[in-house]
Amino acid sequence: MTRRAAALLVTAFLLLAGAAQAHATGYRYWSFWERDGGRWAYATEGPSTARPADGAVQGFRFAVSQDSADAAQPRGTADFDAICARTPAREGSKRVALVLDFGTAADAPSGETPPAPRTACARVAPDATTAEALAAVAKPLRYDTNALLCAISGYPQRGCGEQVSGSGKSTGATDPATKTGEKSEGGPSVGLLAGGAVVVVLAGAAVWQAGRRRRDA
Repeated sequence: MTRRAAALLVTAFLLLAGAAQAHATGYRYWSFWERDGGRWAYATEGPSTARPADGAVQGFRFAVSQDSADAAQPRGTADFDAICARTPAREGSKRVALVLDFGTAADAPSGETPPAPRTACARVAPDATTAEALAAVAKPLRYDTNALLCAISGYPQRGCGEQVSGSGKSTGATDPATKTGEKSEGGPSVGLLAGGAVVVVLAGAAVWQAGRRRRDA
């Protein structure tokens, strides 16, 4: 009976792991990045509050990801001199280099095709935010009622930070953490936790029953 109980426990853990994979979800949204030396760093605040310095390089990437830890980085060049070569410095303004990566077809909403990645150099006021720099070179922008950036240069035409199931289908839920660039850890659903608890309880009961029968023998 002990072997049988152990087998039940192993099965329970396998079922729970399988359920976790089946419930894996992500969010389809524009992530915001800052160039730190030679590498991209996920922004710690949203574009509406970030105020980049003159000569800064910032990027946006449209993709499906579970949280900032696995978010896809912008592709292509991130060199300020190359991006802003044709935008000379001007007194009373600053230049911000932007890398706009519209993502891949796999991450695109149904029926939409992502534009090719591109770069742009925004010349804006010295105290301008990233959102203002973006508006200067990549209109039309689209925001939701919570100030979440939904579209750059009109892409995508629909949707805004919606949750996407493991099958790639949108579920309609929105992750509020993407509004400010804060890290969203995600996690198992209530149903998954409840199901896992039931499995563990059943497995524990099997072990207890096996022990009781062994003592009674």
